[in-house]
Amino acid sequence: MKTKNMEISIYRYLKELRSAVPLVQNITNYVVMNNTANALLAVGASPVMVHAKEELNDVVPLASAVVINIGTLSPYWIEGMLQAAELAREHKKPWVLDPVGAGISGLRNQALKRLLHLNPTVIRGNASEILALDNFGRAGGKGVDSTESSDAALNAARELNRRYGSIVCVSGEIDYIVSGDRIARVANGDPLMQKVTGLGCTSSALIGAFIGLGQNAFEEAVSGVAVTSLAGQLAAGKSDGPGTLQLHLYDCLYNLDQETLDTHLKLETDVIAS
Repeated sequence: MKTKNMEISIYRYLKELRSAVPLVQNITNYVVMNNTANALLAVGASPVMVHAKEELNDVVPLASAVVINIGTLSPYWIEGMLQAAELAREHKKPWVLDPVGAGISGLRNQALKRLLHLNPTVIRGNASEILALDNFGRAGGKGVDSTESSDAALNAARELNRRYGSIVCVSGEIDYIVSGDRIARVANGDPLMQKVTGLGCTSSALIGAFIGLGQNAFEEAVSGVAVTSLAGQLAAGKSDGPGTLQLHLYDCLYNLDQETLDTHLKLETDVIAS
């Protein structure tokens, strides 16, 4: 069912985010650092991109949320990611795990297994990544791209939610957000978004900004997904190709308002049948 109250909540969270300017600590990959930092600024958050283990003890306690994106791994970064996740748990900071390329290598799988046991607040990935997390090595993927539909990963999302207590966001033609007996579907976005690297990573970062508000993690995760997908759709409508989509994306995030959400957001929420 379409939920008007949820749309109102999304704009309320967006206004509060712009007022609070939450600090979002990112350990993310080389490919998307600039993109995600600019997206966080455009939506109203404050990004910090600290990767050195020696700084994390100082920075994580100051942050409203932590985002860990495993796109470009190294042994040193893995230890930093684990340290950041442990600090987030110690200081009761919500954190997001983006399992980029889950299932494509033993190093990546082992790092993800260790991170999952630190109970991320939110896991966000494409369908192949979510399937791989549920059963490492089973899912198919092409590098970091999904070869599965988001529908195909719903059962895996529910199992990950049950196993780790994490809200699970599955990106695809339809984005799903799963937590307990609740599920939300966001049917915005545009195929052109697949031609711009790192827009899934952008979604993870914006989810981090919203859950940093610390009010209702499920609704805040829905807000992060919805804002990213809607901004991408609106940007695609103004663009001649992937280069101008990225340019317009920041403007759409910056200018997003209640009227635009009311007019264009395609959001449904349900209770999952047992």
